[in-house]
Amino acid sequence: MRFDPLPPAEPANPRSPRKRRLRAPLARLLRRLGLLRPHDLEALSRRILLPSLPASDEDHARAQHVGLGQRLARQEDWEILARRVAAADRARRRTPGGAPVAGLLAQGARADLLAAARDAIGDGREDGGRAVLDPVLREHPDCYPVALVAALAHMDIAHLWQSRGGAEDRAQMRAQQLRAETLLAPFDAAALDAPALAAAQCALLAEGPAPRPIVAEAHERLIALDPGTPGHMRALGAALLPAQRGSHAEIERAARRCAAATSGHWGAGGYALVWADALARDPAGLGTVDASRFARALRDIAERQPDQHVINRLGAFCALTMAPSRLQLRPGSAAARACARIHACLDWLVSDHLRELHPRFWADALAESGGGTAPAARRARLQRGRQAALYAIATRFAEDLSDGQALAFLPTGMHRLAAVRSGAGSSRTLCRDRT
Repeated sequence: MRFDPLPPAEPANPRSPRKRRLRAPLARLLRRLGLLRPHDLEALSRRILLPSLPASDEDHARAQHVGLGQRLARQEDWEILARRVAAADRARRRTPGGAPVAGLLAQGARADLLAAARDAIGDGREDGGRAVLDPVLREHPDCYPVALVAALAHMDIAHLWQSRGGAEDRAQMRAQQLRAETLLAPFDAAALDAPALAAAQCALLAEGPAPRPIVAEAHERLIALDPGTPGHMRALGAALLPAQRGSHAEIERAARRCAAATSGHWGAGGYALVWADALARDPAGLGTVDASRFARALRDIAERQPDQHVINRLGAFCALTMAPSRLQLRPGSAAARACARIHACLDWLVSDHLRELHPRFWADALAESGGGTAPAARRARLQRGRQAALYAIATRFAEDLSDGQALAFLPTGMHRLAAVRSGAGSSRTLCRDRT
């Protein structure tokens, strides 16, 4: 569906986009001070013409690989599954949004095991998670994909026990982690050229008592093995948080090292990838992060991986996770300036890269940012995410929209649709709908 503006009925002289952009920060300041009337975001959001996808290409790709792994496990075709996992691992196959296919196959293969363990633990049975896949492991000794599936299942079950919080539950959690370590210990991820195996070993290391420099070194070896997968760098930043016995200074050093090591794949993007999940979990890191470097890194990510899954994830992060109004940082502080700099990246992410809306990311970011619990019903959750996205865009582009313009998002980018002037100073936006 394409939208073209109807020509104005009479000559008009609207303010140039450049003048509006220059005026926008002043207008926002005046509104915060109560000197200008707040915008009606509901009305402005109705002037945003943005296609919304309840399920994206990335969602379909992930579901396909997870479903295949689950089907092969149910049919007990472990040899075929092992070959597929190993082949995807060696080829560094990823979804359009950058998720490793080997990991998705392993996720599907253990899905039924995890569901059974969840039921057992919920019923208070201590056998939840015992002897996961032991018969299959005996039939396929020295097969790292099968050991990987079993180890990841034990790690997932450990998280189930951890969520219960009791002393006995913690003992069960540790037993599951030890079993996962035992299963993975015989395998050398570098020698096998198996980043999925290395990622599982790093996750176990990060959850244990290992010193954080050791954890950082292991993650950096993983990133060197598979620099094109962004999730490895996100995991590194999260593993170095103060809550994990790390520090913001360690995250900063790791981010700079990763940016240099992965520049061939990401430009400067590795810096933002290491910091992104860490900032989402611990905004205190804004006092340490180099916001200008982070903004340049976001540009490199968007240019090198323009898939709309990625753009929506970055947009939701800048708009909602890094919303200054939510974080309530001390005005004028380094953290407040960094937050504002990152939040402002939403402007060019939307205008230069956004083509379609994936509401799920915005709903998740809203819930994680303190916007209340996400609705359980999928339709309500997607509607809430769409509203959050449109309100965020309307806020950043309010000066354009308040002049009567509309914003239309097409495969060629964001287009401003001019207002039609009618009568004494009033305006309305009319668009021709061509199908």
